[in-house]
Amino acid sequence: MSAVVLAWSLTLAQLILAVAMAIAAGLMVRGPRAQDRILALDSFYLSGMLLLLVFAIQTGRTLYFEAALVVALLGFASTAALAKFLMRGEVIE
Repeated sequence: MSAVVLAWSLTLAQLILAVAMAIAAGLMVRGPRAQDRILALDSFYLSGMLLLLVFAIQTGRTLYFEAALVVALLGFASTAALAKFLMRGEVIE
């Protein structure tokens, strides 16, 4: 019984995260300002990272956990760099 509930909940989580990624992609395309597009990009990579984690739980492989960690680190660095670029107009001083 619990294996069936886990399988259904993981599938539902994957569907919800896929919808969240689609909404974030739409916001990246039509965002009215650059700040809105950066927040949509942040939401997109966060949903992608969580989708990798759910897939890792579903398959039981540790490779996806490491890939999610790399996505999180690169996503944070890119969000910080883009925010700095919008604030000052340059990334490297």
